Amino acid sequence: MEFFLSLAQDPSMQPITFTPLYMDRVWGGRELERKYSRSLPSADTPYGESWEMVDRPDEQSVVTQGCYQGLTLGELWRDKRAELFGPGFDAESSFPLLIKILDARDDLSIQVHPPAAIAPELGGEPKTEMWYIADAEPDAKLYAGMKTGTTKQDFHTAIEDGTVDQVVHSISPKAGESIFIPSGRLHAIGAGLLIYEIQQNSDTTYRVFDWNRMGLDGNPRELHVAESMRCIDFSYTEPTMDTPQGNTLASCPYFHVDKLQLSENSKVQNPDPERFSIVTVVKGSLESSDGGQYGAGDSLLLPRAADPLIAKNDATILQTTIPR
Repeated sequence: MEFFLSLAQDPSMQPITFTPLYMDRVWGGRELERKYSRSLPSADTPYGESWEMVDRPDEQSVVTQGCYQGLTLGELWRDKRAELFGPGFDAESSFPLLIKILDARDDLSIQVHPPAAIAPELGGEPKTEMWYIADAEPDAKLYAGMKTGTTKQDFHTAIEDGTVDQVVHSISPKAGESIFIPSGRLHAIGAGLLIYEIQQNSDTTYRVFDWNRMGLDGNPRELHVAESMRCIDFSYTEPTMDTPQGNTLASCPYFHVDKLQLSENSKVQNPDPERFSIVTVVKGSLESSDGGQYGAGDSLLLPRAADPLIAKNDATILQTTIPR
C-alpha cells in the first residue's frame, strides 16, 4: 500500500512554534501574563524576558507540536538545516538569531555589547540587536548613546560618581516605533516598556551602571566597567527612534526586519522562497493551512517551503530574514 502526505499535512509546509523560556529579572514584571495571557512558571516572580527562539549551549527552544514536537531548535538546525532553513548557512554552527520579548517594569542596567573586533579579546560574543516597541507607558524612556559633548573621561567620572544617568541620552518612545542597536552602542531599556527584541545569537552583556540597586539575591549585580570602557562607541550621541525605510525597520548583515500591515484574508509567505523567515505577530491573528491559529505575541518559524499564512483580520507582523 502506498502512503503519502497531502500538501496541507506536509510538515515542511507548516509553521514551527516553540515553548518560551522565561527568565526572572530584577527589573521584570508580569506583563506577559496580562497582555498575552501567558502562563508564567511562578505566581510571584518578576519575569523580564521570554526567549521565543534560542539555540545556545545552556538554553534550547523546544518544538511545541507537530512531527517535530519535542525536538530542540539546535537539533533542527543540525539535522534538518537544508530541508527547513534553506541554503547558505553552512558556516553557522548554531541558529544565528535569538528572538525575545522583554518586559521592563524597572530600568535595565546601562550596558554595552562588545563589537566583533574586540569581543574575542574579552572572551565574549558580539551582539547587534533591534527593538520594536510593543507597548509603552506615557513616561517610559529608552537610554541610548551619550549626551552631546560627553567625553570618555566625563563618562568615567560619572561612573565613579554614580551619575551615569546624567550623561546618557534618553528617548521617549511610542508603541510601534523601533531602534537599531549595533554592538558597541551604550543603551538601556527604561521602566514601562514591552519590547520585541531581535538579535544575534549572543548573550554577552557588559553592565557599566545599574542605578545603585540590589539584585534579586539582595546583593549588587556585577559590573563590567573596564570591559565596557573598551567597547563603548563614544561618537554615538543623542540618537532618535528610527525612521522606517518603506516596510523595513532594520537591515544589517545579521538580520533584516520588515513590518507588514495585513488586511483580512491577505497572505504572508517567505520573501525568499528558498529560505526560512520568522513571523512575529504584533496585532491581529493569522492562520496556517493546517488550521493553526496565531495571535499577538506569537513568533513562528516558517520553513523554507512553508505554505502562506492567512490574516484572519487586520494584522500587524514583524518578518525577520537573514540576508544572503
